[in-house]
Amino acid sequence: MSLKVSDTIPDLLAPRVEAAVAWFNTSPDAAGDTFTVTGMLDADKALGGADELRLILCGGDRCEQRSFRVTGSEALWSVELSGNIPPPQGKPQADLDPPPGARLNWLDAVMAQHAFVVLLFYRGFW
Repeated sequence: MSLKVSDTIPDLLAPRVEAAVAWFNTSPDAAGDTFTVTGMLDADKALGGADELRLILCGGDRCEQRSFRVTGSEALWSVELSGNIPPPQGKPQADLDPPPGARLNWLDAVMAQHAFVVLLFYRGFW
């Protein structure tokens, strides 16, 4: 099964994505960090009418792939974590880690706190 990854959110999905991120940021899983969307997996499926959204969220010093079920309408969204979507098979796409723009301010903030920072790159991942 091949996953299509996009770092842009289709305009038609933006309200649902915003609702999912807002919900996640208030959940215990966010652990006090504020997350933003840096990518989406299989946007075509969601555009085709599926309730599930597979998002790449980055906040604090971490990025995670989370799946949400977003139903309802823009006036009253119902959001929950979705456990029905199987995890991706095989090696994840290298350009997801780090997602474009996800770490732009992170390195500057860390460098201000420490004398040096060690970054480890391995086959396109860090």
